Amino acid sequence: MGQPEELFVDMVCLTDPLVQKICSLYEKISKLENLNPSNDVDTLFTQLVHTCIPPHPIDVTKLCTQIQEIRSKLISLCGQAEGLLEKHHSTILGTFQNPLDHLNLFPYYPNYLKLGALEYDLLRPHYPTAPRRLAFVGSGPLPLTSIVLATHHLRSTVFHNYDVDASANAMAAKLVEPHPDLSGRMFFHTRDIMDVPGEDLREYDVVFLAALVGMEIEEKMQVIEHLAKNMSPGVILMVRSAHGARAFLYPVVEPRHLRGFEVLSVYHPTDEVINSVVVARKVVHSSIDHIHQGFGGPLMHCSKCAEIQSFNPIGLIDELAVEEHLC
Repeated sequence: MGQPEELFVDMVCLTDPLVQKICSLYEKISKLENLNPSNDVDTLFTQLVHTCIPPHPIDVTKLCTQIQEIRSKLISLCGQAEGLLEKHHSTILGTFQNPLDHLNLFPYYPNYLKLGALEYDLLRPHYPTAPRRLAFVGSGPLPLTSIVLATHHLRSTVFHNYDVDASANAMAAKLVEPHPDLSGRMFFHTRDIMDVPGEDLREYDVVFLAALVGMEIEEKMQVIEHLAKNMSPGVILMVRSAHGARAFLYPVVEPRHLRGFEVLSVYHPTDEVINSVVVARKVVHSSIDHIHQGFGGPLMHCSKCAEIQSFNPIGLIDELAVEEHLC
């Protein structure tokens, strides 16, 4: 009975000009010998980003199975390429006596300045004083978010950066070691966040979750569940997500995925900043027993989350408008 409808969805999916363009780029990217920075790699990923940036009403959850699989593979390829690009530029920066004086050599540094300012502006209404300790999960070899926040916005906060890659942490630490201020406020831990115990996580006032921590939604939700069980009540969680066609570049985190948290605001940029940002607070009255129910548990506190997901679906969601929507 459902076959004609599924066939219709497949036809729409495969004939959409945006999907066709993205699939064409995926085919070319998947045939590259490697994803190390090069003219071919840079050109193809630049084309992909420019294809995905314009606002588009596409809902990636409704794509046919074939395109869902391509999207999943493409996100993985983007993650690999991003990691290699960061390692390449971290290596270059590490050759300078004062690496942080040369961050503009990284081509996307202006984007991180904008993203850092955006996330600080989103955080400030919900945490008006400077956090004492902040954790960034998935910091990588070029921890620009932590560096931008520490140097421009949170000048007294201590940053603890977590990454599973020891070499990435070593490269990142080398960048901040010569800096007289950040060398005493920025620390790097080679640990899977799933292995970080509650006594450590409860020390943080704010936790950032990078977009590529948990490439599949099931893995992402396991990380969020671990944080919900172990963060202190009232602590802010900043989660990076993606919206519209940008969901071909990064995983999507919906408010309903944040069980154990109260969603405070959602922001979907429309400029060259790719990531959406979800701001949430660990609920005070959550129950560990409920959280242990897993993905089916009820603990996502948001009075009007369905409206957040559908509100202004192809453009900018203003923070204040979303907060008003939540109240």
